[in-house]
Amino acid sequence: MAIALPPQAAAHKPKALAARYRRVRNASLVLAEPLAPEDQVVQTIPEVSPTKWHLAHVTWFFERFCLLEHAAGYEPVDERYFYLFNSYYYTVGEMYRRPARGLLSRPTVAEIRDYRARVDEAMLSLIAQRADDPAFAFLVELGLHHEQQHQELLLTDIKHVFFTNPLGPKYAELPEPPRAEGTPLAFIARPGGILEVGASGNAFCFDNETPRHEVLVRDHALADRLVTNAEYREFIEQGGYNDPALWLSDGWAQIREESWSRPLYWSEDLEQEFTLGGWRPIDPHAPVCHVSYYEADAFARWAGARLPTEAEWELAAAEQSVAGNLLDSGLLNPAASPKTAHAENGAPRLRQLYGDVWEWTSSPYAPYPGFKPLAGSLGEYNGKFMCNQMVVRGGSCATWAEHIRATYRSFFYPRDRWQFLGFRLAKDA
Repeated sequence: MAIALPPQAAAHKPKALAARYRRVRNASLVLAEPLAPEDQVVQTIPEVSPTKWHLAHVTWFFERFCLLEHAAGYEPVDERYFYLFNSYYYTVGEMYRRPARGLLSRPTVAEIRDYRARVDEAMLSLIAQRADDPAFAFLVELGLHHEQQHQELLLTDIKHVFFTNPLGPKYAELPEPPRAEGTPLAFIARPGGILEVGASGNAFCFDNETPRHEVLVRDHALADRLVTNAEYREFIEQGGYNDPALWLSDGWAQIREESWSRPLYWSEDLEQEFTLGGWRPIDPHAPVCHVSYYEADAFARWAGARLPTEAEWELAAAEQSVAGNLLDSGLLNPAASPKTAHAENGAPRLRQLYGDVWEWTSSPYAPYPGFKPLAGSLGEYNGKFMCNQMVVRGGSCATWAEHIRATYRSFFYPRDRWQFLGFRLAKDA
């Protein structure tokens, strides 16, 4: 497979790339460590994949796109894995059906860990030989960012698995979240104009973040923080789920068909929420989480506001460095924003742009003007999903800080709730 040289590709020193490879690959095993083998084989809904499938799929990526294409004489560990652990790359072959991944009792968790070890050994040897090739180094870097995406999925998927279990198991004993007093929501005026968004420069990015381009942005205002559990509870108690005037047509059909009346992991009495640390009292000041685009949109309409566009969000986030309640914090749950998030004079400022929850925007996931996917099979990574999904921004409490940036575009179907999904409000000027 020929690799077209992406604009941000650069050569790496072999030792530095090998060290990064080891660190990212080991993080997947560390995140899976609290789980018993039985935990790692369960699939509760089509969107959720078993832990062991995640561990195998990210390994398949390196074996299929790095070793098979660039290591002379490489012999696959098991050619059947190319079918079992492919996700959606039809240009390299067929794949086992996504909704049925939980039916695969074999290979075992132990066999998948051995698969990882054997691929890692071959990859480190190849990195030592080829790290100074910019195109190959980019391919490895892409694989590592791909693995970090699946590390987040590993956590969100096991959360749904444990929530579905009547025993309500804990993934881990989570630290107590920082307590913070609630602050009134404030809107901060933002100027519009013909402005630029999108990635540029030599830092790594995905193809869907490019090219950098001009957009027309109207004067607007963004909420200084995310919508909280207390605010969302008020929406529920005032009949938000029963008022068809608030809902998009598809959203109204969805909540009636699925009997939705609250966020995914809330108890019926609206007092408890299921977390990776088990059931906990709902923190009223923490961001509401695990709501669909339909629910976010309905709340915004109820509140006399709207959701931000992705350009509005990106322009604000670009003014801040990446910091917040991300996976590095170890909280593994959205947390209230502390008072120190305000400016020194006490005036509100934009906060929680990174971490806590992925923020729904009002923007459909579509290509930027002039977008060109990566050449070859890797072009299937993002481009072919640019239909019927909505853009989310900012990362979550399960996203690594080094993985997120202002230009990062992720995307989900409007009905999706199992991810750490929340929102902030916006208004026209």
